[in-house]
Amino acid sequence: MSAGTPKSLPSSGQKSIQEMCHPLSAEEPVLPPSPDGGSNTNTKDLSLPNGNAVDTSSPASSSSLLNRLQLDDDLDGETRDLFVTVDDPKKHVSTMETYITYRVSTKTTRTEFDLPEYSVRRRYQDFDWLRNKLEDSQPTHLIPPLPEKFVMKGVVDRFSEEFVETRRKALDKFLKRVADHPVLSFNEHFNVFLSAKDLNKRQGLALLSKMGESVKYVTGGYKLRVRPVEFAAMGDYLDVFTQKLGTIDRIAQRIIKEQSEYLVELREYGPVYSSWASSEEALQEPLDGVAGCVANCSSALEELTEDMSEDFLPVLREYILYIESMKNVLKKRDQVQAEYEAKLEAVAFREDKKTPMPTDVEKCQDRAECFNADLKADWDRWQNNKRQDFRQLLTGMADKNIQYYEKCLAAWESLIPLLQDKQEAKVETN
Repeated sequence: MSAGTPKSLPSSGQKSIQEMCHPLSAEEPVLPPSPDGGSNTNTKDLSLPNGNAVDTSSPASSSSLLNRLQLDDDLDGETRDLFVTVDDPKKHVSTMETYITYRVSTKTTRTEFDLPEYSVRRRYQDFDWLRNKLEDSQPTHLIPPLPEKFVMKGVVDRFSEEFVETRRKALDKFLKRVADHPVLSFNEHFNVFLSAKDLNKRQGLALLSKMGESVKYVTGGYKLRVRPVEFAAMGDYLDVFTQKLGTIDRIAQRIIKEQSEYLVELREYGPVYSSWASSEEALQEPLDGVAGCVANCSSALEELTEDMSEDFLPVLREYILYIESMKNVLKKRDQVQAEYEAKLEAVAFREDKKTPMPTDVEKCQDRAECFNADLKADWDRWQNNKRQDFRQLLTGMADKNIQYYEKCLAAWESLIPLLQDKQEAKVETN
Protein backbone atom coordinates (compact mmCIF):
# COMPACT_ATOMS: atom_id res chain seq x y z
CA MET A 1 0.00 0.00 0.00
CA SER A 2 1.36 3.40 -0.89
CA ALA A 3 1.98 5.60 2.08
CA GLY A 4 0.63 8.76 0.49
CA THR A 5 -2.29 7.42 -1.52
CA PRO A 6 -5.54 6.82 0.36
CA LYS A 7 -6.92 3.36 -0.20
CA SER A 8 -10.64 3.09 -0.79
CA LEU A 9 -12.59 0.61 1.29
CA PRO A 10 -13.83 -2.21 -0.96
CA SER A 11 -17.43 -3.14 -0.30
CA SER A 12 -16.81 -6.86 -0.48
CA GLY A 13 -13.30 -6.91 0.97
CA GLN A 14 -9.97 -7.52 -0.76
CA LYS A 15 -9.16 -10.54 1.34
CA SER A 16 -10.99 -13.80 1.64
CA ILE A 17 -12.95 -14.28 4.84
CA GLN A 18 -10.48 -16.93 5.96
CA GLU A 19 -7.65 -14.38 5.81
CA MET A 20 -9.46 -11.64 7.72
CA CYS A 21 -9.30 -10.96 11.43
CA HIS A 22 -12.74 -10.75 12.91
CA PRO A 23 -13.94 -7.15 13.25
CA LEU A 24 -13.08 -5.51 16.54
CA SER A 25 -11.38 -8.66 17.70
CA ALA A 26 -8.35 -8.83 19.97
CA GLU A 27 -5.28 -7.11 18.62
CA GLU A 28 -3.18 -10.27 18.79
CA PRO A 29 -2.53 -11.89 15.39
CA VAL A 30 -4.12 -15.26 14.67
CA LEU A 31 -1.62 -18.00 15.46
CA PRO A 32 -1.15 -20.95 13.13
CA PRO A 33 -2.48 -24.36 14.17
CA SER A 34 -0.28 -26.38 16.47
CA PRO A 35 1.46 -29.47 15.09
CA ASP A 36 -0.83 -31.80 17.00
CA GLY A 37 -3.85 -30.45 15.17
CA GLY A 38 -5.07 -28.28 18.02
CA SER A 39 -5.51 -24.56 18.00
CA ASN A 40 -3.20 -22.05 19.64
CA THR A 41 -5.91 -19.44 19.80
CA ASN A 42 -6.38 -18.33 23.38
CA THR A 43 -9.82 -19.00 24.73
CA LYS A 44 -11.71 -16.69 27.04
CA ASP A 45 -12.94 -17.74 30.45
CA LEU A 46 -16.62 -17.22 31.04
CA SER A 47 -18.28 -17.19 34.45
CA LEU A 48 -21.52 -19.09 34.62
CA PRO A 49 -24.40 -17.57 36.56
CA ASN A 50 -23.71 -20.10 39.29
CA GLY A 51 -20.15 -18.79 39.66
CA ASN A 52 -18.36 -21.66 37.88
CA ALA A 53 -15.86 -20.89 35.17
CA VAL A 54 -16.36 -22.27 31.70
CA ASP A 55 -13.70 -22.63 29.06
CA THR A 56 -15.26 -22.13 25.65
CA SER A 57 -13.67 -22.38 22.26
CA SER A 58 -16.81 -21.56 20.32
CA PRO A 59 -16.18 -19.50 17.19
CA ALA A 60 -16.85 -15.77 17.35
CA SER A 61 -17.40 -15.02 13.69
CA SER A 62 -18.43 -16.47 10.37
CA SER A 63 -14.77 -16.51 9.30
CA SER A 64 -13.93 -19.06 11.98
CA LEU A 65 -16.98 -21.18 11.19
CA LEU A 66 -16.50 -21.78 7.49
CA ASN A 67 -14.53 -24.97 7.98
CA ARG A 68 -16.90 -26.49 10.53
CA LEU A 69 -20.38 -25.42 9.52
CA GLN A 70 -22.24 -25.21 6.25
CA LEU A 71 -23.82 -21.78 5.90
CA ASP A 72 -27.18 -22.94 4.65
CA ASP A 73 -30.49 -21.24 5.43
CA ASP A 74 -32.53 -24.36 4.76
CA LEU A 75 -30.83 -26.83 7.08
CA ASP A 76 -32.79 -30.03 7.32
CA GLY A 77 -33.36 -32.04 10.45
CA GLU A 78 -30.42 -34.34 9.77
CA THR A 79 -27.77 -31.62 9.70
CA ARG A 80 -28.99 -29.43 12.54
CA ASP A 81 -27.42 -30.15 15.91
CA LEU A 82 -29.26 -27.73 18.20
CA PHE A 83 -33.02 -27.75 18.85
CA VAL A 84 -34.70 -25.29 21.21
CA THR A 85 -38.37 -24.92 22.16
CA VAL A 86 -40.26 -22.59 24.49
CA ASP A 87 -43.45 -23.93 26.08
CA ASP A 88 -45.33 -24.53 29.34
CA PRO A 89 -45.88 -20.95 30.62
CA LYS A 90 -46.49 -20.74 34.37
CA LYS A 91 -47.65 -17.88 36.53
CA HIS A 92 -45.66 -17.12 39.69
CA VAL A 93 -47.14 -15.02 42.47
CA SER A 94 -45.01 -13.67 45.31
CA THR A 95 -45.28 -10.85 47.81
CA MET A 96 -43.03 -8.67 45.66
CA GLU A 97 -44.18 -9.39 42.13
CA THR A 98 -46.19 -11.57 39.79
CA TYR A 99 -44.59 -12.89 36.62
CA ILE A 100 -44.68 -15.62 33.97
CA THR A 101 -41.90 -18.13 33.33
CA TYR A 102 -41.50 -20.35 30.29
CA ARG A 103 -39.83 -23.72 29.96
CA VAL A 104 -36.85 -23.65 27.60
CA SER A 105 -36.01 -27.17 26.39
CA THR A 106 -32.78 -27.91 24.49
CA LYS A 107 -31.55 -30.97 22.66
CA THR A 108 -28.08 -30.93 21.15
CA THR A 109 -25.10 -33.01 20.08
CA ARG A 110 -22.62 -30.14 20.32
CA THR A 111 -19.51 -30.67 22.40
CA GLU A 112 -19.82 -27.17 23.88
CA PHE A 113 -22.64 -28.52 26.06
CA ASP A 114 -21.99 -30.91 28.94
CA LEU A 115 -25.32 -32.71 28.50
CA PRO A 116 -27.40 -33.65 25.44
CA GLU A 117 -30.62 -32.25 26.92
CA TYR A 118 -31.53 -29.31 29.15
CA SER A 119 -34.74 -27.95 30.59
CA VAL A 120 -34.71 -24.59 32.37
CA ARG A 121 -37.28 -21.95 33.20
CA ARG A 122 -36.86 -18.37 32.03
CA ARG A 123 -38.90 -15.19 32.31
CA TYR A 124 -39.11 -12.34 29.83
CA GLN A 125 -36.33 -10.30 31.41
CA ASP A 126 -33.98 -13.30 31.01
CA PHE A 127 -34.63 -13.29 27.26
CA ASP A 128 -33.98 -9.55 27.29
CA TRP A 129 -30.67 -10.15 29.08
CA LEU A 130 -29.66 -12.69 26.45
CA ARG A 131 -30.41 -10.34 23.59
CA ASN A 132 -28.41 -7.54 25.18
CA LYS A 133 -25.45 -9.87 25.67
CA LEU A 134 -25.65 -10.99 22.03
CA GLU A 135 -25.64 -7.37 20.89
CA ASP A 136 -22.63 -6.60 23.07
CA SER A 137 -20.57 -9.61 22.09
CA GLN A 138 -21.59 -9.94 18.41
CA PRO A 139 -21.86 -6.33 17.18
CA THR A 140 -21.30 -7.28 13.53
CA HIS A 141 -24.33 -9.55 13.37
CA LEU A 142 -28.08 -9.02 13.16
CA ILE A 143 -29.69 -10.02 16.47
CA PRO A 144 -33.32 -11.20 16.15
CA PRO A 145 -35.80 -8.97 17.97
CA LEU A 146 -37.77 -9.83 21.07
CA PRO A 147 -41.51 -9.21 21.30
CA GLU A 148 -42.44 -5.87 22.73
CA LYS A 149 -43.39 -5.60 26.38
CA PHE A 150 -47.00 -5.44 25.19
CA VAL A 151 -47.35 -7.08 21.80
CA MET A 152 -50.89 -5.90 21.11
CA LYS A 153 -52.29 -2.44 21.61
CA GLY A 154 -55.09 -2.23 24.11
CA VAL A 155 -54.00 -5.32 26.05
CA VAL A 156 -54.36 -4.61 29.77
CA ASP A 157 -54.11 -8.06 31.30
CA ARG A 158 -50.60 -9.29 30.53
CA PHE A 159 -51.45 -12.53 32.34
CA SER A 160 -54.34 -13.40 30.06
CA GLU A 161 -54.11 -16.70 28.24
CA GLU A 162 -54.13 -15.04 24.81
CA PHE A 163 -51.35 -12.60 25.68
CA VAL A 164 -49.14 -15.25 27.28
CA GLU A 165 -49.54 -17.59 24.31
CA THR A 166 -48.72 -14.82 21.84
CA ARG A 167 -45.59 -13.99 23.79
CA ARG A 168 -44.60 -17.66 24.09
CA LYS A 169 -44.73 -18.05 20.31
CA ALA A 170 -42.60 -14.93 19.85
CA LEU A 171 -40.01 -16.04 22.40
CA ASP A 172 -39.90 -19.49 20.81
CA LYS A 173 -39.26 -17.93 17.41
CA PHE A 174 -36.55 -15.68 18.87
CA LEU A 175 -34.61 -18.64 20.30
CA LYS A 176 -35.05 -20.70 17.15
CA ARG A 177 -33.64 -17.89 15.03
CA VAL A 178 -30.62 -17.63 17.32
CA ALA A 179 -30.17 -21.41 17.40
CA ASP A 180 -30.24 -21.60 13.59
CA HIS A 181 -27.66 -18.84 13.16
CA PRO A 182 -24.16 -20.16 12.30
CA VAL A 183 -22.46 -17.66 14.63
CA LEU A 184 -24.92 -16.57 17.31
CA SER A 185 -25.74 -20.17 18.21
CA PHE A 186 -22.13 -20.66 19.35
CA ASN A 187 -22.16 -17.59 21.59
CA GLU A 188 -21.15 -18.40 25.15
CA HIS A 189 -23.98 -16.36 26.65
CA PHE A 190 -26.48 -18.37 24.61
CA ASN A 191 -24.94 -21.53 26.05
CA VAL A 192 -25.37 -20.17 29.57
CA PHE A 193 -28.95 -19.14 28.89
CA LEU A 194 -29.87 -22.62 27.67
CA SER A 195 -28.00 -24.67 30.26
CA ALA A 196 -27.64 -22.77 33.56
CA LYS A 197 -30.32 -23.56 36.12
CA ASP A 198 -30.13 -20.19 37.83
CA LEU A 199 -29.37 -17.23 35.60
CA ASN A 200 -27.61 -14.57 37.66
CA LYS A 201 -27.64 -11.59 35.34
CA ARG A 202 -25.60 -9.39 37.67
CA GLN A 203 -22.54 -11.49 37.05
CA GLY A 204 -23.32 -11.53 33.35
CA LEU A 205 -23.32 -7.76 33.17
CA ALA A 206 -19.55 -7.78 33.61
CA LEU A 207 -19.07 -10.14 30.67
CA LEU A 208 -18.65 -7.56 27.92
CA SER A 209 -16.38 -8.81 25.17
CA LYS A 210 -13.61 -6.79 23.57
CA MET A 211 -15.65 -6.56 20.40
CA GLY A 212 -18.61 -4.99 22.13
CA GLU A 213 -16.47 -2.55 24.06
CA SER A 214 -14.62 -1.51 20.93
CA VAL A 215 -17.77 -0.74 18.96
CA LYS A 216 -19.16 1.38 21.80
CA TYR A 217 -16.07 3.58 21.92
CA VAL A 218 -15.59 3.83 18.17
CA THR A 219 -18.40 6.37 17.89
CA GLY A 220 -16.60 9.43 19.13
CA GLY A 221 -15.64 12.03 16.55
CA TYR A 222 -15.83 9.93 13.38
CA LYS A 223 -18.29 10.78 10.61
CA LEU A 224 -18.81 8.66 7.53
CA ARG A 225 -18.44 10.50 4.24
CA VAL A 226 -20.37 8.21 1.90
CA ARG A 227 -21.99 4.86 2.62
CA PRO A 228 -21.03 2.27 -0.05
CA VAL A 229 -23.69 1.71 -2.70
CA GLU A 230 -24.76 -1.77 -1.59
CA PHE A 231 -25.17 -0.69 2.04
CA ALA A 232 -26.93 2.51 0.99
CA ALA A 233 -29.34 0.30 -0.97
CA MET A 234 -29.94 -1.72 2.20
CA GLY A 235 -30.82 1.45 4.11
CA ASP A 236 -33.19 2.64 1.36
CA TYR A 237 -34.88 -0.75 1.26
CA LEU A 238 -35.38 -0.76 5.03
CA ASP A 239 -36.94 2.72 4.91
CA VAL A 240 -39.46 1.68 2.26
CA PHE A 241 -40.13 -1.65 3.95
CA THR A 242 -40.81 0.13 7.25
CA GLN A 243 -43.35 2.39 5.58
CA LYS A 244 -45.16 -0.49 3.87
CA LEU A 245 -45.30 -2.67 6.98
CA GLY A 246 -46.46 0.26 9.10
CA THR A 247 -49.33 0.96 6.70
CA ILE A 248 -50.36 -2.69 6.58
CA ASP A 249 -50.18 -2.93 10.37
CA ARG A 250 -52.44 0.10 10.87
CA ILE A 251 -54.99 -1.11 8.32
CA ALA A 252 -54.95 -4.64 9.76
CA GLN A 253 -55.62 -3.28 13.24
CA ARG A 254 -58.50 -1.20 11.90
CA ILE A 255 -59.95 -4.26 10.15
CA ILE A 256 -59.71 -6.29 13.36
CA LYS A 257 -61.45 -3.52 15.27
CA GLU A 258 -64.26 -3.35 12.71
CA GLN A 259 -64.60 -7.14 12.68
CA SER A 260 -64.83 -7.16 16.48
CA GLU A 261 -67.57 -4.52 16.39
CA TYR A 262 -69.40 -6.45 13.67
CA LEU A 263 -69.07 -9.62 15.77
CA VAL A 264 -70.80 -7.89 18.68
CA GLU A 265 -73.68 -6.93 16.39
CA LEU A 266 -73.97 -10.47 15.00
CA ARG A 267 -74.17 -11.92 18.49
CA GLU A 268 -77.09 -9.63 19.23
CA TYR A 269 -78.64 -10.23 15.81
CA GLY A 270 -79.09 -14.02 16.03
CA PRO A 271 -81.07 -14.19 19.30
CA VAL A 272 -83.62 -11.75 17.86
CA TYR A 273 -84.65 -14.39 15.32
CA SER A 274 -84.87 -17.04 18.04
CA SER A 275 -87.14 -14.77 20.08
CA TRP A 276 -89.24 -14.05 17.02
CA ALA A 277 -89.54 -17.77 16.24
CA SER A 278 -91.05 -18.48 19.66
CA SER A 279 -94.03 -16.25 18.84
CA GLU A 280 -94.47 -17.26 15.17
CA GLU A 281 -95.50 -20.88 14.91
CA ALA A 282 -95.81 -20.78 11.14
CA LEU A 283 -92.29 -19.34 10.72
CA GLN A 284 -90.63 -21.07 13.60
CA GLU A 285 -88.40 -23.43 11.60
CA PRO A 286 -87.01 -20.89 9.08
CA LEU A 287 -86.51 -18.28 11.81
CA ASP A 288 -84.65 -20.77 14.00
CA GLY A 289 -82.64 -21.67 10.91
CA VAL A 290 -81.66 -18.03 10.37
CA ALA A 291 -80.67 -17.75 14.03
CA GLY A 292 -78.47 -20.83 13.65
CA CYS A 293 -76.88 -19.43 10.48
CA VAL A 294 -76.06 -16.16 12.22
CA ALA A 295 -74.54 -18.08 15.14
CA ASN A 296 -72.37 -20.14 12.77
CA CYS A 297 -71.25 -16.99 10.95
CA SER A 298 -70.41 -15.41 14.31
CA SER A 299 -68.21 -18.36 15.26
CA ALA A 300 -66.45 -18.27 11.89
CA LEU A 301 -65.80 -14.52 12.17
CA GLU A 302 -64.49 -14.93 15.71
CA GLU A 303 -61.96 -17.52 14.50
CA LEU A 304 -60.87 -15.26 11.63
CA THR A 305 -60.41 -12.27 13.95
CA GLU A 306 -58.40 -14.35 16.44
CA ASP A 307 -56.17 -15.66 13.65
CA MET A 308 -55.40 -12.13 12.48
CA SER A 309 -54.68 -10.96 16.05
CA GLU A 310 -52.59 -13.96 17.10
CA ASP A 311 -50.85 -14.93 13.85
CA PHE A 312 -50.87 -12.04 11.37
CA LEU A 313 -50.14 -8.97 13.50
CA PRO A 314 -47.26 -10.49 15.51
CA VAL A 315 -45.33 -11.30 12.32
CA LEU A 316 -45.74 -7.74 11.06
CA ARG A 317 -44.52 -6.32 14.35
CA GLU A 318 -41.62 -8.75 14.54
CA TYR A 319 -40.34 -7.53 11.18
CA ILE A 320 -40.86 -3.89 12.13
CA LEU A 321 -38.58 -4.56 15.10
CA TYR A 322 -36.25 -6.56 12.84
CA ILE A 323 -35.85 -3.48 10.66
CA GLU A 324 -34.74 -1.42 13.66
CA SER A 325 -32.18 -4.10 14.54
CA MET A 326 -30.83 -4.09 11.00
CA LYS A 327 -30.58 -0.29 10.98
CA ASN A 328 -28.59 -0.43 14.22
CA VAL A 329 -26.12 -2.89 12.70
CA LEU A 330 -25.77 -0.64 9.64
CA LYS A 331 -24.95 2.29 11.92
CA LYS A 332 -22.26 0.26 13.67
CA ARG A 333 -20.81 -0.71 10.31
CA ASP A 334 -20.73 2.97 9.31
CA GLN A 335 -18.90 3.83 12.52
CA VAL A 336 -16.20 1.24 11.88
CA GLN A 337 -15.75 2.43 8.29
CA ALA A 338 -15.66 6.07 9.45
CA GLU A 339 -12.88 5.20 11.91
CA TYR A 340 -10.92 3.54 9.11
CA GLU A 341 -11.36 6.52 6.79
CA ALA A 342 -10.27 8.94 9.52
CA LYS A 343 -7.12 6.93 10.26
CA LEU A 344 -6.38 6.61 6.56
CA GLU A 345 -6.77 10.33 6.02
CA ALA A 346 -4.41 11.06 8.93
CA VAL A 347 -1.82 8.76 7.37
CA ALA A 348 -2.20 10.38 3.94
CA PHE A 349 -1.29 13.80 5.32
CA ARG A 350 1.65 12.76 7.44
CA GLU A 351 5.02 14.31 6.72
CA ASP A 352 7.02 11.11 6.41
CA LYS A 353 5.70 9.45 3.23
CA LYS A 354 8.26 6.67 3.14
CA THR A 355 7.38 4.84 6.32
CA PRO A 356 5.08 1.83 5.86
CA MET A 357 1.39 1.95 6.62
CA PRO A 358 0.79 1.78 10.39
CA THR A 359 -0.44 -1.56 11.66
CA ASP A 360 -3.50 -0.07 13.37
CA VAL A 361 -4.76 1.26 10.01
CA GLU A 362 -4.47 -2.13 8.37
CA LYS A 363 -6.20 -3.80 11.30
CA CYS A 364 -8.96 -1.21 11.14
CA GLN A 365 -9.43 -1.98 7.46
CA ASP A 366 -9.65 -5.70 8.25
CA ARG A 367 -12.33 -4.98 10.84
CA ALA A 368 -14.36 -2.95 8.40
CA GLU A 369 -14.04 -5.57 5.68
CA CYS A 370 -15.07 -8.38 8.01
CA PHE A 371 -17.95 -6.28 9.32
CA ASN A 372 -19.09 -5.96 5.70
CA ALA A 373 -18.83 -9.71 5.18
CA ASP A 374 -20.77 -10.56 8.35
CA LEU A 375 -23.48 -7.99 7.64
CA LYS A 376 -23.99 -9.13 4.06
CA ALA A 377 -24.22 -12.77 5.17
CA ASP A 378 -26.85 -11.86 7.76
CA TRP A 379 -28.69 -9.70 5.22
CA ASP A 380 -28.98 -12.65 2.82
CA ARG A 381 -30.13 -14.90 5.64
CA TRP A 382 -32.70 -12.32 6.76
CA GLN A 383 -34.05 -11.93 3.22
CA ASN A 384 -34.44 -15.70 2.88
CA ASN A 385 -36.23 -15.94 6.23
CA LYS A 386 -38.45 -13.00 5.31
CA ARG A 387 -39.53 -14.60 2.04
CA GLN A 388 -40.35 -17.86 3.80
CA ASP A 389 -42.19 -16.17 6.68
CA PHE A 390 -44.33 -13.92 4.50
CA ARG A 391 -45.08 -16.67 2.01
CA GLN A 392 -46.36 -18.80 4.88
CA LEU A 393 -48.16 -15.85 6.48
CA LEU A 394 -50.00 -14.74 3.32
CA THR A 395 -50.86 -18.28 2.28
CA GLY A 396 -52.24 -18.98 5.73
CA MET A 397 -54.24 -15.75 5.70
CA ALA A 398 -55.73 -16.65 2.31
CA ASP A 399 -56.70 -20.11 3.59
CA LYS A 400 -58.31 -18.64 6.72
CA ASN A 401 -60.39 -16.19 4.68
CA ILE A 402 -61.49 -18.93 2.28
CA GLN A 403 -62.50 -21.13 5.21
CA TYR A 404 -64.44 -18.24 6.74
CA TYR A 405 -66.48 -17.60 3.61
CA GLU A 406 -67.01 -21.33 3.04
CA LYS A 407 -68.44 -21.69 6.55
CA CYS A 408 -70.73 -18.70 6.06
CA LEU A 409 -71.86 -20.00 2.65
CA ALA A 410 -72.51 -23.49 4.02
CA ALA A 411 -74.54 -22.02 6.89
CA TRP A 412 -76.84 -20.05 4.60
CA GLU A 413 -77.10 -22.85 2.03
CA SER A 414 -78.46 -25.08 4.80
CA LEU A 415 -81.53 -22.81 4.88
CA ILE A 416 -82.46 -23.48 1.25
CA PRO A 417 -83.95 -26.99 1.72
CA LEU A 418 -85.88 -25.75 4.75
CA LEU A 419 -87.38 -22.81 2.85
CA GLN A 420 -88.17 -25.04 -0.14
CA ASP A 421 -90.05 -27.47 2.12
CA LYS A 422 -92.07 -24.59 3.52
CA GLN A 423 -92.90 -23.36 0.02
CA GLU A 424 -94.00 -26.83 -1.14
CA ALA A 425 -96.14 -27.27 1.98
CA LYS A 426 -97.80 -23.93 1.29
CA VAL A 427 -98.59 -24.92 -2.33
CA GLU A 428 -100.10 -28.23 -1.23
CA THR A 429 -102.25 -26.45 1.34
CA ASN A 430 -103.58 -24.03 -1.27
